[in-house]
Amino acid sequence: MLSKVTIAGTDLSVSQLCYGTNMLGTAVDQDRANAILDTFVQHGGNFVDSARMYGDWVPGPAGASERAIGAWLRTRSREGIVVATKGAAMDMRAGDWRNRVTPADIEKDLGESLEHLGIKTIDLYWLHADNPEAPVEPLIDALLQHQAAGRIRYFGASNWSADRIRAANAYAASIGKQGFVAAQPFWGLALPDKAGADAQGYQLHYEGNYETLHAEGLPIIPYAGQSGGYFTKLDQGGEDALGDQLKARYANPGNARRLAAVQALAKAKGVSINEIVLAYLVNQPNQTIPIIGASRPEQIEESVKAVDVKLTAAELAQLRGEG
Repeated sequence: MLSKVTIAGTDLSVSQLCYGTNMLGTAVDQDRANAILDTFVQHGGNFVDSARMYGDWVPGPAGASERAIGAWLRTRSREGIVVATKGAAMDMRAGDWRNRVTPADIEKDLGESLEHLGIKTIDLYWLHADNPEAPVEPLIDALLQHQAAGRIRYFGASNWSADRIRAANAYAASIGKQGFVAAQPFWGLALPDKAGADAQGYQLHYEGNYETLHAEGLPIIPYAGQSGGYFTKLDQGGEDALGDQLKARYANPGNARRLAAVQALAKAKGVSINEIVLAYLVNQPNQTIPIIGASRPEQIEESVKAVDVKLTAAELAQLRGEG
């Protein structure tokens, strides 16, 4: 059963795991989406994450994932459900591939997200991307204006570098305001191959980029927390079990040592590979709330078990291949 934690610096009480909904409305139809979300809630989950662009890679109405969440919310009380979504990434449906991290694009995407979700306020609104050449001040000002208008409660940064997050939060503090309350980077136990991951849009991996920012108190809510099932698939079927994209994304020799550590701990504790992979993030010393994926209710039931797996600092180091 998932317990609730409060995201530091906010009053958002969220489950220890967040459910990432990128497949809802497309690969996962509405009936199955409802079953997955209901199962998540039944196990203590209340934190869901989407994006304005999720689902736009297939024909149909724009914002399929957000629409699926909205349809589910209409079947139940929203009370206690914490909704996060993202905007200001490329507009795949319009074929708009420019960098859209601008106040005007934020306003457009936010308005569409609210419409798709059928709600008046988004609890945690992420900028889905960054434009490192754009000054942070107008972006923070725009987010603060939407916050003051009641469209969003808090905002965070996905795929922003640690230096850019610091700069944005320093500006917000200089005008007496709160800036980004959390970061959403690419992070799971599997080490990426930089070229392979970058080519697929998986950039700015946590390791080597965010540790100091995290230790300074900024909560991390990472995506790809299960590394796409990389270790589970390797354990069950070896390299042949990996699809081409997954193999290219994590073609890092350091993962052989990490796989051995995952297998050893899973055996010693009598749990699954997936439980160890997620427990690695749940047991971090600084606040970490991993985003999980699931295309079936049973996968939710499997993943929530991870919060009961306790890992020591030595075991966390063992999983990283240290010592």
